[in-house]
Amino acid sequence: MTAMPPRFTITPEQIDDQMRAFYIEIRRHPVLGPVFNTRIGTDPKAWRTHEDKIASFWRNAILFERSYNGNPQKVHGEREAVEPEHFAVWLDLFDEVLKENLPPEQAAAWSNLAHRIGRGLKMGVVQSRAKYGDVPDLG
Repeated sequence: MTAMPPRFTITPEQIDDQMRAFYIEIRRHPVLGPVFNTRIGTDPKAWRTHEDKIASFWRNAILFERSYNGNPQKVHGEREAVEPEHFAVWLDLFDEVLKENLPPEQAAAWSNLAHRIGRGLKMGVVQSRAKYGDVPDLG
């Protein structure tokens, strides 16, 4: 069986570097920082563990490495501090960091993938909080 080619050219080290840079900005962000701190706290080791897990998610999503074990839809839906409107803020910040750290083609390709995943996660959060019988919000 042949391994799947990556969605776009990027190294695992670039993914790791992007996660470090992004989560530095998350911790400073006035809206998103407190949301993440409710779950991760302020311990640098806990943040490093989170960054490593999310880097693994992206290596799976982009490079098709099979190192990520998790259910982002479930996790985001269960976090009361995560609101649907946070996804646009998160994506804007993610895009800024991509543009600062990667060549334009890589940044654009990763941004497109992140926005597609973000739409799905946002929809999942909305649906996880809907009351039974409500008309679905397809956003």
